[in-house]
Amino acid sequence: MSEKKKPERIFRIGDVSCSIFLQNAGEERTFRTVNLQKSYVDREGDRQYSGSLSLAELPTAIEVLRMALNYVAGEEAFVQFERD
Repeated sequence: MSEKKKPERIFRIGDVSCSIFLQNAGEERTFRTVNLQKSYVDREGDRQYSGSLSLAELPTAIEVLRMALNYVAGEEAFVQFERD
């Protein structure tokens, strides 16, 4: 049984969160994936997770995704200098 991979970073506002996972694609390439979810407590009192969002949760999701975008872009961006 394989271990559950832990996120590199989590952004959360209220019950909506974005988890960033580092993925390996071969020996020299890595990239990040983003998982958006919300948490809630079911009738039995257990914490559950869902990818479904209500209209009221969309502004929060947009803000959490914006934070994830800034993080991933900053981690994966690079500058290439021209040689003379």
